[in-house]
Amino acid sequence: MDKKTEFKPYIPAEKITPEITVTSIIMGVILAVVFGAANAYLGLRVGMTVSASIPAAVIAMGVIRIIMRRNSILESNIVQTIGSAGESLAAGAIFTMPALFLWAAEGKTEKPGLIEITLIALIGGLLGVFFMVPLRNALIVKEHGVLPYPEGTACAEVLLAGEKGGANASTVFAGMGFAALFKFIIDGLKVVPGEVSGRVKGYAGEIGTQIYPAVMSVGYICGARISSFMFAGGVLSWLVLIPLIVLFGENSILYPSVDQTIGQIYAASGASGIWSSYIRYIGAGALAAGGIISLIKSLPLIIKTFGGAMKNMKGAGATSTERTAKELSIKVVLIAIVILTLLVWLVPAIPVNPIGAIIIVVFGFFFATVSSRMVGLVGSSNNPVSGMAIATLLIATLVLKFTAAEGTPIITSMCSAIAIGSVICIVAAISGDTSQDLKTGYLLGATPKKQQIGEVIGVVAAALAIGGTLYLLDQAWGFGTDELAAPQATLMKLIIEGVMGGDLPWALVFTGVFIAIVVEIVGIPVLPFAIGIYLPVQLNACIMVGGLVRLAFDKMKKDKEEKEAITNDGILFCSGMIAGEGLVGIVLAILAITGIDKIFNLSELVTGAVPEFVYNIGGILLFALIILTLLKFTIWKKRNKKS
Repeated sequence: MDKKTEFKPYIPAEKITPEITVTSIIMGVILAVVFGAANAYLGLRVGMTVSASIPAAVIAMGVIRIIMRRNSILESNIVQTIGSAGESLAAGAIFTMPALFLWAAEGKTEKPGLIEITLIALIGGLLGVFFMVPLRNALIVKEHGVLPYPEGTACAEVLLAGEKGGANASTVFAGMGFAALFKFIIDGLKVVPGEVSGRVKGYAGEIGTQIYPAVMSVGYICGARISSFMFAGGVLSWLVLIPLIVLFGENSILYPSVDQTIGQIYAASGASGIWSSYIRYIGAGALAAGGIISLIKSLPLIIKTFGGAMKNMKGAGATSTERTAKELSIKVVLIAIVILTLLVWLVPAIPVNPIGAIIIVVFGFFFATVSSRMVGLVGSSNNPVSGMAIATLLIATLVLKFTAAEGTPIITSMCSAIAIGSVICIVAAISGDTSQDLKTGYLLGATPKKQQIGEVIGVVAAALAIGGTLYLLDQAWGFGTDELAAPQATLMKLIIEGVMGGDLPWALVFTGVFIAIVVEIVGIPVLPFAIGIYLPVQLNACIMVGGLVRLAFDKMKKDKEEKEAITNDGILFCSGMIAGEGLVGIVLAILAITGIDKIFNLSELVTGAVPEFVYNIGGILLFALIILTLLKFTIWKKRNKKS
């Protein structure tokens, strides 16, 4: 308590500076849509998203301080608050909602409407924000000095380093520009391959790498450790499990829904065919087990957090004359939660019954508390959102299965379960993001009420954009394809089908479960390893390259201050590359739907003119160029000796 009374924010409570302005709202909304769309694309490709808070903060600082010549750190803070909401909402949405598109592709139901997607995303996002209002006092204020909130604290440091804002912002924009160019060369002009692979004759395994800047950037941001776990999972599936399946089962059909023998699949599609037909179920089992293991490991902390938050909530929402303590009225928040719960039940576009609405509120508030505490301790990247979603889906699917009226089609209950899971997943993602943003604001001296309003604005903007983004990507490439694997959504779909009595290959699923258990016993983090099993090894290898670049930077013999500057520049440049590639991916999707992409597609011309090995060398050279641009804006960047 003493620590709390002694704490003085950067901007004192008695000082009033601009926060929510027309500029901050417009910039924040643009960034919410941009980072939301880019992260949706990235998450559907890689199965992971990255935090947008720091890139949004440096862009805000660069534009507001350098271009507009305005000096308001709290205005920049509102920009990143609004902007980061888009990334979190996209993460929650793409982990679940593509399952509805996958069922539609199988002819089981119709595609979800834009209104349905928007409402599910909007309700989940708003509940995530409103659930955090009574928790702020308990987790941000009273636990200051106990819960570090790493991303929130780092974001505050970035905003405080205002004099470096312009240079940092230019690094982000440079990353966006270069990645946009590389992406257009690879997937627009198609003059080089997006993937280079090789295999040994007589051995069914395959190894290679993708050459996309965003995928490599994920590896750099995650670091060598996490990247190596993902790559190890890919090596296990593509260089161990696939060769074994082909060796022992060449003339076999392992389960009824496959209509070709393993040998026929391999002859027609190579290792990727075996991955699609068999390995993805092993990966799904490992992912499900990993999510549940992470949740079980967190149970003591979850129980302690929830109990402590309930005790400390008594003082939440109390009126205060201090600007830095003013929050949204608790009465307004409770009324909003009740209205949102009724909307979940009453709006025809959302396939949820009254029991489902109750599940959403109970689990939503519980997991909002858990999520906020977890990100406070271990950061947003280690928040077990997928584990929470899996737990919710299992319970919701069982409840819906046994409470459904007689004659209710199974697909109706399945769609209800995914809608419930979607809302909970978005609640967990948004509440974690909101708590990081509130921590940033607490350190800087922002007005909590204005930040909470900013979160609402960001959620609304991102919710309006996410439906169109999902439709666009589905129409251009389809979910569950090589371009958009949608690993989490596929996993959620498999879990629901399994509980509802579908014909899942349980032997393969349980193989993945026990691989995950062995990995946990050995002491390796399960989720990145399981994602590695599920995703193509070429994608994991590209992530590994980014991790190795980061490792090389970390091992350089330079002073601590310079190494930190190089690492941070790399994170900003890679964040820009992720955003740039994601945006061009969206543009290419529009061009693919309209047929305009064929005008500048040079693939037939190039592949007809040069041998395949030369075509592949072109891809490797472009990959080297991508790495060189990263080096240019990090270790080769000119810096002032004075910090």
